[in-house]
Amino acid sequence: MCIERALRGIAGTVVLLSLVLAHSVNGIDLGHVNWLWFTAFVGLNLLQSAFTDWCPMIWILQQTGMKRAGA
Repeated sequence: MCIERALRGIAGTVVLLSLVLAHSVNGIDLGHVNWLWFTAFVGLNLLQSAFTDWCPMIWILQQTGMKRAGA
């Protein structure tokens, strides 16, 4: 598996997990959005990586020995 596929899988898992936790803990009460901060964190990281071409998770995955798709 390449880093890009792993990154998309991790981001999707975190977003879905935060939505499940928000629903199961708070019933998605918009007055209590604490679990949805995970979703915002992932979105902000994806947005900043689009502009800077640097993503903390890609760095972590590279440290584990995973390779990029074009390499």
